[in-house]
Amino acid sequence: MERSGKLSTEERSWILYDVGNSVFVLVMVTALMPIFYKDFAASHLSGAISTAHWGFANSAASLVLALLSPLLGAMADYKMRKKYFFVALLCLGLIFTLSLSFIQQGQWLLCLILFVFARIGWAGANVLYDAFIIDVTSRERMDSISAKGYGFGYIGSVVPFAIIIAILYSAGIADGLPIEATKLGFIVVALWWGALSLPAIKHLKQRHYIEPSARPVADSFKRLYETMLEIKKHKQPFLFLAAYFFYIDGVGTIISMSTAYGRDLGFSITTLIAVILFIQIVAFPFTLVFGRLAAVFTTKTMLFVGIGIYVVITLLAFFLPSIEAPDLRIYAFWLVSFLVASAMGGIQALSRSFYGRLIPPEKSSEFFGFYNVFGKFAAITGPFLMGLVGGLTGHSRWGVLSLLFLFVIGAFFLTQVHDTPQSTTV
Repeated sequence: MERSGKLSTEERSWILYDVGNSVFVLVMVTALMPIFYKDFAASHLSGAISTAHWGFANSAASLVLALLSPLLGAMADYKMRKKYFFVALLCLGLIFTLSLSFIQQGQWLLCLILFVFARIGWAGANVLYDAFIIDVTSRERMDSISAKGYGFGYIGSVVPFAIIIAILYSAGIADGLPIEATKLGFIVVALWWGALSLPAIKHLKQRHYIEPSARPVADSFKRLYETMLEIKKHKQPFLFLAAYFFYIDGVGTIISMSTAYGRDLGFSITTLIAVILFIQIVAFPFTLVFGRLAAVFTTKTMLFVGIGIYVVITLLAFFLPSIEAPDLRIYAFWLVSFLVASAMGGIQALSRSFYGRLIPPEKSSEFFGFYNVFGKFAAITGPFLMGLVGGLTGHSRWGVLSLLFLFVIGAFFLTQVHDTPQSTTV
């Protein structure tokens, strides 16, 4: 692989997959799917209840991945297995994304079930995709390559999103989402994601691996058990995972629940789509900036900056419903959106690369399995907490406020992690 500023074929292919799969988050998790679910599939339910069910569905998908990720990662560390599992989960995500185009009005439960399986496929493929960063680039380039993945993912996903918006507006969006056009948008997501996955399928190679075993499943469980017994040997990765568990919980919850929350506050579909498009565009340069600043101020410092920005976002989001003047509320919502755009890519990209330098390369899939376990279990807590508190109080704002302590605890654990990004030891 190349060490110069020029991207290698594998690095480009790895980044392109981020460009492809990012549209799933944008459309299916953040932008259209929550509105489609609330306004069409669950139109007969109250706003607070449908938002709570949306939170529970996101939690369910995260729970399944959290339970499967360690074993998936351990098995994928065997020679020639990482790409096999990657492709299988990719196909699962694509199939169920396409299946959502068949949902009819009132089928809220079926809609959520199909969404859960689509998200499992997407997130499961990402377990292996994240682990491939060890194989495609050097440790010195991880911050830069990881940031490019997220950054170009944000700006690249704007292309299919713009196509989908054009389809929606051509069908008429003034009175709500045009349902058939929205379903066509789901098909566009699957086609874009699948097409940009082809370079990764062709070019990514598993350079770090464990030799095949005669009993791969049993031996994978054994390796997982041994890793847990040797937790003191791997103290730094697991300390980081404790921090990551809490702060990424808040980040992921804000990403997955923001559109539903905005809908509860009365913002129009046009406003929400415009805000999401704005976030995607602004996130691109800020993610690259985070990657560059990490080389100047250290990766750990920039992670603290990202956490701090999310604390401000949480407080502003809580006070939004208290702003009575409509124009002022919209301006505040745009400010929150700008802050989200400024930090969401950077904190995720640097978390991935920071962790990647703390783990043994030959066990990258196993350790990224743990990384996704912590991330997915974290993703259970936040949406569930927001949905539960919002459902009990009758307003989603109190659920938003409950996210604040997640960032505080995450920051505390991060202070315990040694900032040794160039270290090859664990």
